[in-house]
Amino acid sequence: MTRRLSTLRRLRGDRRGTAIMEFALTAPVFLLLMMGIFDYCWQMYARQVLQGAVSQAARLSTLEEYSEDQDALDEKVGDKVKDVFKSADVEFERLAYESYDDVGEPEPLTDKNGNQVWDPGECFEDMNDTGNWEADRGSAGNGGADDVVLYTVSMTFDRILPTWQMLGQSKEVTLTASTVLRNQPFNANASSSQVICK
Repeated sequence: MTRRLSTLRRLRGDRRGTAIMEFALTAPVFLLLMMGIFDYCWQMYARQVLQGAVSQAARLSTLEEYSEDQDALDEKVGDKVKDVFKSADVEFERLAYESYDDVGEPEPLTDKNGNQVWDPGECFEDMNDTGNWEADRGSAGNGGADDVVLYTVSMTFDRILPTWQMLGQSKEVTLTASTVLRNQPFNANASSSQVICK
């Protein structure tokens, strides 16, 4: 019994190996924190790459020489993004409006019941020639001369570190960049809209 007590006293007084125990307790938390910071910084970098490519393409798309070949500009954006994020899925959308005030606004309507949406029997102004009331009056495409264009690009890519599993997040990240610019007045723009009641 005294032998056991002396062994216990000796172990209690022995401080060798405490650094390893402290490291074992703090290392997982520290590594998770570092991986989270790295993942967040990688996403910030991705957003900057995407926004830079979108801004450059948007500036070029307002000039007459690029007004007809929007696919070439989309390809430039896709190439810039894929230089860094090889497996990224990149999607493009252009909506044209008559003025900056129209961006994201619904088509005007005679709202009889005040619910802010079109109901059968109410009249609306068809600004984008679809024949239906739209919650966004923008027309698909780059529009014409002097139109305002909302250019939006979305990229989806996989996270590079497994922190998403530990934090209950999705493996895929989707980032979106957009810009609004006015086309140059390189030709006459015929804007037409009609009032539809149905």
